[in-house]
Amino acid sequence: MAQGTHRDAVVSFAPLRPRLIRVAYRMLGSVADAEDVVQEAFIRWMDVDREAIREPEAYLRRTVTRLCLDQLKSARHSRETYVGPWLPDPVVEDAEDEEDVTLPLMLALERLSPLERAAFLLHDVFGVGFEEIAGTIDRDPAACRQLAARARMHVREARPRYRLGKQRGLEIASAFFAASRSGDMTALGAMLAQDVSMHSDGGGKRPAAVVPVLGLRQVMQVHKALAVLFGKYGSRLVRVGLINGLPGFVTREADGEFQTTALDIENGRITGIYVMRNPDKLRHLH
Repeated sequence: MAQGTHRDAVVSFAPLRPRLIRVAYRMLGSVADAEDVVQEAFIRWMDVDREAIREPEAYLRRTVTRLCLDQLKSARHSRETYVGPWLPDPVVEDAEDEEDVTLPLMLALERLSPLERAAFLLHDVFGVGFEEIAGTIDRDPAACRQLAARARMHVREARPRYRLGKQRGLEIASAFFAASRSGDMTALGAMLAQDVSMHSDGGGKRPAAVVPVLGLRQVMQVHKALAVLFGKYGSRLVRVGLINGLPGFVTREADGEFQTTALDIENGRITGIYVMRNPDKLRHLH
């Protein structure tokens, strides 16, 4: 392939890469898999007659979505054999853009069929018309509308009923870090809802609860035990920020590995705590 042709492919693809990564990541929940899929789309982009393609973004979005659907077939089996709760890779966001796909919504998407997930994400999140979606997943537009509507019904509870101000969310995250690490159980308990749940993903590679911890009393018991360990071995705050659209923080733990904690907050109380400890899913943070 001529150097100029390769350069043209890079120049036309580069501005679209971030948006394609967003599509792939929200389909797959894995940063590494999303990057692999987008790289495969780029390889295919180099080999096509690009002058014949009127809408490069639509063409590449279709390519990425189809590659993701193929990937999800094998991912289903690996999720079934996963050790403990599965959480999507944590993405620490710097952008000021409002995030429509928060961590609880990504978990709800896991319960959908791959086609339902594709139809919902493309239409409801990325604003793609049903005609394009139909061409992407090989279904007619009416079937795509049905898939998106069915998905919408299943994920309705996972969508935030009101938006928490970003600054307020980060303040609660900072207070949660301080209370959980210092062992201030009174302050910690005041932040938690009665039906709070805690989900820890260690992937069988670092210590983590193998089932979700449910309810205020149980979550408090876990944090009381953790506070002893934090006091003995330390836990250093790296940064506070949005993690998969939720307020949270990144820490460096006693074993030298990163850890992320994301907080789902409703009516000023924490209803969900999502802790990522799997080193494979934290590698991109380095």
